[in-house]
Amino acid sequence: MSWPRRMMGAALVVAVLAVPPWLLATLAGPPLPAWPTAAQLRDWIADPLTAGTLTAGLTTLAWLLWFGLAYTIAVTVARRLRAGTRWLRRLPLPTPWQAAATSMAGAAALTTAHTPTAKPPAPPAPVSVDGLHQQHPDVAWTHTGEGVVVPGGWLPDESAQQVAAAASLVWLRRRRAYQPGHPTTDASQLTPLPDTVTAVQAAVTERQQSAATPGGAPAALPGLGVAFTGGGASDAARGVLVTRLLAALRDPSDTTRVLVTRAALTTLVPDIAAAGSAIPGLRVVETAEQASTLLSEPTRTPPAHGIDADLSELVLITDSLPSAVARRLAVLPLGRATVVTLGAGPLGATWHVDRHGHSRDDRTGQPGPRLCVLDRIAATDLLTVLTHPSPAAPDDAATAPPRADGGRARIPRQPGRDTPHTAWQPSATARGVQLRVLGRPALLVDGQPVAIRRSAALQVLVFLAVHPDGATTTQLVQAIWPGLPAHTVTGRLYTTLSDLRAAIRAATTIPVVGHIDDRYHLDHGHVDVDLWRLHAAAHHAATTHTSPTHQWQNVIDAYAGDLAAGHTWAWVDPPREATRRLVLDAYTTAAAAHTDPHQRLRLLQDALHVDPYNRTLHQLTADQLNALGDPDGAARLLHAYQQRLLLTGIAGGQPTPTPR
Repeated sequence: MSWPRRMMGAALVVAVLAVPPWLLATLAGPPLPAWPTAAQLRDWIADPLTAGTLTAGLTTLAWLLWFGLAYTIAVTVARRLRAGTRWLRRLPLPTPWQAAATSMAGAAALTTAHTPTAKPPAPPAPVSVDGLHQQHPDVAWTHTGEGVVVPGGWLPDESAQQVAAAASLVWLRRRRAYQPGHPTTDASQLTPLPDTVTAVQAAVTERQQSAATPGGAPAALPGLGVAFTGGGASDAARGVLVTRLLAALRDPSDTTRVLVTRAALTTLVPDIAAAGSAIPGLRVVETAEQASTLLSEPTRTPPAHGIDADLSELVLITDSLPSAVARRLAVLPLGRATVVTLGAGPLGATWHVDRHGHSRDDRTGQPGPRLCVLDRIAATDLLTVLTHPSPAAPDDAATAPPRADGGRARIPRQPGRDTPHTAWQPSATARGVQLRVLGRPALLVDGQPVAIRRSAALQVLVFLAVHPDGATTTQLVQAIWPGLPAHTVTGRLYTTLSDLRAAIRAATTIPVVGHIDDRYHLDHGHVDVDLWRLHAAAHHAATTHTSPTHQWQNVIDAYAGDLAAGHTWAWVDPPREATRRLVLDAYTTAAAAHTDPHQRLRLLQDALHVDPYNRTLHQLTADQLNALGDPDGAARLLHAYQQRLLLTGIAGGQPTPTPR
């Protein structure tokens, strides 16, 4: 919070505490001027509703309300002061390496204090990383007050938030398409999203945690058209392409946001052009002449309603614009389309764009708006999250309940799943230190939570729980601060680990985080991790030959919620989805092993609570309801499922009950 806001808040509190009692004392007198006499009490009993008694009652009520408000403010201030003193007492002292570095910096300052310089160096821009400011020119993402810098470009805040939303939709589609209980060889279902996307996600999360005010929307283009020139022309055209397609996420599926000639698309993003992937809101035409013909048709798809007029117009991106085509486009009704040309063109304005997105009107010399700029890699990464195949209707074999010899099935191994030592069992020592990562993460010592001040420290614990064999410094840095060069935040990691160890030492003498052979790891002999117990139960259920139903139930009982529930860390989606699929496999396999149809239905309904977006689970549950003679319940279930998909923006592929 800024100092002006702090001063305004303090002034408001003082006014609330001082003005009401002053008014009451001035207008109605003190709260207790004198105790009532016996005669006054008799008069009040005889005639309670007089002007004097009503005034006295209202005055007393006003004083009581003010006393309650003053007490609440005092308790709040005391609690914050007490929290501040606890933080000061626990402020860690510098480590030996930090002390040595400080001493060297001080010596260097004393040595060079009087050395003349011909030109003072330009101060590096501060980069906000997890609450601290680091200064390094090789930043991978940072906020500039109006947008987000990522490897290979710059995006306005609104587009960055749309990237984060598109990334969430990717994982929701993967959840919808997964078929529990069936082996899969498609490793892409758990593949992490591209680096640029994770960098944008981290930047958006950092923005939300710091409560910073979002920046502006993508820059508006001239109504008729604009030609991009300069070193950032192609990057600016990619920015227009990506930002307009991101805005199309809110449109109906048949709305066209961008027309692009095939030559221009090949120049800007050759990988996307070669793949021929369908991207919502994008239509590829062969030539600018074909585009002008489409735009001249009165039946052209109109822009989506309810969207800002600056962003609702259709954009045509072309590598060249013949004069004849320019004349045809110039006579189109205003707002029909905005033409973006790579290089000087005969239509509209001409903007010179540099590598950072700053534009200048070539004709007037006046500075223009800052444009989103993206290089090929960054644009391809961001377009990847917008590309998704149409969901295919599952066949009968894919939607049938899982079966196996003897009524028993094995949980398939999921791609990317990290399996800990299957023989691991918590020792007597480990029962005193528990790490819960399923649900809300927490580190418990003798049942009491350990206060972990840093979000990065909590990420370290969860990341090491997901990787029981340990992780290197580089792996931790790349996961917690995606896109940033490792050498720029290694010191931040060391400070985080030092703070984490200090918090653990204050609660217990049992070692929790170890460091062997350049790998950090959780001590298997001293820490009880619920995720490891879940994997051990799943391995035992998949390999045992006795009481299969009981073993599947042990897997289900070990699941307490999503991995790191409530946290939006960029690295957590793949292991979170892998863990969820492990439990869904257990539910469907246990349901297939049951002979009681009502018990099978209960298990499938419980599985829907774990993943309410999975298509196969709804198919199986609807089939089971039909088998039990409840077709209305099956219809209601499928209708509610379709409505949920519509609300999240991934509608399509509604399951249909299998005829009985």
